[in-house]
Amino acid sequence: MSDETTTTNAGTGERLILHTDGASRGNPGPAAAGIVVEQVDGTILAELGQYLGEMPNNQAEYRALILGLKLVTDRRPAAVAIYMDSELVVRQMTGVYQVRDTTLQQLYREAVTLVKALPHVTFTHVRRAQNALADRLANQALNEQQRASHEG
Repeated sequence: MSDETTTTNAGTGERLILHTDGASRGNPGPAAAGIVVEQVDGTILAELGQYLGEMPNNQAEYRALILGLKLVTDRRPAAVAIYMDSELVVRQMTGVYQVRDTTLQQLYREAVTLVKALPHVTFTHVRRAQNALADRLANQALNEQQRASHEG
């Protein structure tokens, strides 16, 4: 199953693939983002695992998307294919679902602004196994944060 949406503006760079994942241990709980930027041939250009603080999972998913969009925007791509295992975020970003939660509305608007600044963007919902590296990076960031908080 996939949901896709497209936006088009003038672009100059390469075609990129963006995998993002937000993870929260507890809902809300400690949360982190995992982001992978690849070329279409699978060459990894950037990996990021970042602790986000305490928040619900859906907020973590949006924050991961926003971080990923900022990373790819810096590269001035011609097109970006975004893959996420959050069906809710993909369906909200593609207009299938409305965004009712007030906090998610703010994050949604920020993500939409970033998407509109890119030439051509598609969103596809994938299973977690197809988003494994982004998932692993988010969980590594959570594990590192937990270790640091237990040591400090």
